[in-house]
Amino acid sequence: FQTIRNSTSNTGMNPEILYEDNHLIAVNKPIGMLVQGDQTGDTPLVDHLKVYIKEKYNKPGKVFLGVVHRLDRPTSGVVVMARTSKALQRMNRLFADRDVEKKYWAWIEKGFQQHPITLEHWLIRNSKQNKSWAYDKELPDSKKAILHLSIKHQLDRYNLVEIELETGRHHQIRSQLSKVGYPIKGDLKYGAKRSNPDGGIDLHARQLSFIHPVSNKKLIFCAPVPKGPLWQAVPFD
Repeated sequence: FQTIRNSTSNTGMNPEILYEDNHLIAVNKPIGMLVQGDQTGDTPLVDHLKVYIKEKYNKPGKVFLGVVHRLDRPTSGVVVMARTSKALQRMNRLFADRDVEKKYWAWIEKGFQQHPITLEHWLIRNSKQNKSWAYDKELPDSKKAILHLSIKHQLDRYNLVEIELETGRHHQIRSQLSKVGYPIKGDLKYGAKRSNPDGGIDLHARQLSFIHPVSNKKLIFCAPVPKGPLWQAVPFD
């Protein structure tokens, strides 16, 4: 993997390039990095990538880079961006039509002895708190959220679970796991007992797959896991 290092970095973290062509770029976003800018003023992933593209290809003027989807700041994993307006439009359609397969890995306290299981809730987003609340039944302004979960590895205190999203809601995995009593390790906002030393949470966007919007070839992007102690305790392929 190629690691991006440029003068705009103010986080001490560097994303890894997983794939790039004339239409798309896919990276492994590190824990703590924003995908898009916010009120903090911290340099987001999209700006890191614009500098990288400008320098690598000696592009004059502004670099176009379209944000297709996002990951929460405390998470890590695969993020894809579009290098042309045509690719952005087509990728937006793929995500809207749910033609993108998403797999996440998360460490939770031991639970879910019977698996695989499907979690189905109704989520209500609170923008002021930047949090989503999961409910067992439909309520006004709620959106249906469905995920499928299986156990990949078991340690003494924690289980590594693999999650496949059927819907893509705000904080969906974090909210749904919290609702059933198994918040993600380090996720204080959703009920974890303690924070992680790096301020992140043990949720990783492991894999993203879809049909390329221009070439029509199947693409599968797989992001290496973070360097945290639990991740390093398990041998991954």
